[in-house]
Amino acid sequence: MEYKSSLAANSNKRTKMMPGKVLYMTPEGHRKLEQELEYLRTARRSEVARRIHEAIEEGGELEENAAYEVAKTEQAFVEGRIQEIIEKLTRASIVDPGEPSDVIKIGSSVVIEQKDQSPETYTIVGSTEADPRRGRISWESPLGQALLNHQSGDEIEYKAPDGIFRYRILNIQ
Repeated sequence: MEYKSSLAANSNKRTKMMPGKVLYMTPEGHRKLEQELEYLRTARRSEVARRIHEAIEEGGELEENAAYEVAKTEQAFVEGRIQEIIEKLTRASIVDPGEPSDVIKIGSSVVIEQKDQSPETYTIVGSTEADPRRGRISWESPLGQALLNHQSGDEIEYKAPDGIFRYRILNIQ
């Protein structure tokens, strides 16, 4: 099941990301971005505004006020991150893994094994959620691409900078 974010109709802002490119993400990844956006819009904006106000109250020339400059830089970062998240959510297509499947797709967790190595578990996610150290790989990565649409028992191979890797798919969850 897929659906687009409700923010799509509310934002015309663009960042340096590729305009129009769909960003696939899991419901969990979408929820985390929405939570971060809410935090930035409420708590973080207020905190930065307070720091700017305090720096102005300290007096002196603003050009020479280091606290003011730091707070303004932080404000720019927060506003930039807000726009980046809005852009991602605008282009988001949430992929609900739904019922377990015999075929690997975005949202699937898969156990793979390389010859004479311990099994490894990965979850296939959208590029914004990728965190290889936590076993979350992008569907756009070489391994993610090699795994998509395969089944348990299949053998796959993919080319990486370190060479060609071969794996057997042990389990799909």
